[in-house]
Amino acid sequence: MNIKRPISKQPLPKSARRAYRGKIFDIYQWPVRGYDGKTYVFEKVKRPDTALIVPVTNDGQIILCKQEQPGKKQFISIPAGRIDKNETPLQGAKRELLEETGYKAGKWVLFEAAQPVSKVEWAIYTFIAKNCHKVSAQNLDGGEKIKPFLVSFNKFVKRA
Repeated sequence: MNIKRPISKQPLPKSARRAYRGKIFDIYQWPVRGYDGKTYVFEKVKRPDTALIVPVTNDGQIILCKQEQPGKKQFISIPAGRIDKNETPLQGAKRELLEETGYKAGKWVLFEAAQPVSKVEWAIYTFIAKNCHKVSAQNLDGGEKIKPFLVSFNKFVKRA
């Protein structure tokens, strides 16, 4: 699957310089001449891209996750996570699904790829993972507690 990275609504200009390097977020700044002739500093955050997965089992159930993370209230989500530097979006999605649920999919479909926030350099890839089946135990990060559970399509839609 050849997936093109979506273009940002406000691409980083060549004159942008990294002002801060974090573990997840970097901040870039660059000078911009305003309509009033003055120079202003613009900023943009850059972060690793994300894979979101809507996993569907052979019998049409959707896998959701009840999650806990330090400093957050418990929440329900679909499997998701950061795409590592050396991964394609599909490789990242496959890894996240396996780590968070222990499931693998028989077929993958890219549903959407977008950069939804103009001030954040961040692509989000949403995949439909079809024919999912359990193959292993979870392999969670130290900052995650995730309990996968199955819901019907109707219950999934009612959550929206």
